[in-house]
Amino acid sequence: MSSPVTFTAAGTAPPSAGAPASLQHAVLELLEPPAGGGTGQPGRAVLDIIEFQFNPKELSLTKNAKWKREAQRNARKSGPPEFTGSDPSKLSLEMFFDATDSMDEKVVKAVEKLFSCCVPTEKSRQDKKGSPPWVVFRWGGLTSFPAYVSSVTAKYTLFTPSGTPVRALCTVTLEEISGEQSGQNPTSGSVAARDIHVVVAGDTLASVAFRAYGDPALWRRIAQASNIDDPMRLRPGTRLLIPAPDEPGGPHGQ
Repeated sequence: MSSPVTFTAAGTAPPSAGAPASLQHAVLELLEPPAGGGTGQPGRAVLDIIEFQFNPKELSLTKNAKWKREAQRNARKSGPPEFTGSDPSKLSLEMFFDATDSMDEKVVKAVEKLFSCCVPTEKSRQDKKGSPPWVVFRWGGLTSFPAYVSSVTAKYTLFTPSGTPVRALCTVTLEEISGEQSGQNPTSGSVAARDIHVVVAGDTLASVAFRAYGDPALWRRIAQASNIDDPMRLRPGTRLLIPAPDEPGGPHGQ
């Protein structure tokens, strides 16, 4: 039984200082998989953030359930269905990249970064438990379930005279990581909800921590989650990951 749901969004305005969440660009957040390649909590290390150049117009969410019916002898109707399991949720979306303004290799590098999601992380290979990065789609207040990238299809549609692709349309499919997850919204199954704050002029880690947690002393939590090495050099436009209070690394986490 298939239950596809398509979310349509108009509005692809670029993020601006103080812009509401609905105007922020969508991102794919790449996390280190759990030690040993299990299905528990993802690693705390954020491997990378892939930002959408243009927000998606549609999100296609699919969920399949498995049922069986026992044959009913001499019955005019079939027996009631019995639930036998559920397939992982799948989220399909498109990412459009364009470099016609610079005519450089920006599109090629963006596609290569997506392809890198389909191979085990370096740490998991070293641990001999090859696992792909965990991926979470985030767009303002919308947070997807923890997933891995099961497929990426890139279609190059424009090239420079020298043959360098400068425009591409990528179809990306995210497949839910198996295991029970607690959700926060219809597309969610996030282990712990996070927020993303875009730094504006005058922001400091302490001020962001005060707004997020009510305690400026918790700025190190944000610095660690966002891989900030030098808290004194916080540039406007930087995306900070704000761990949820109950997340490991959050103010109430263990």
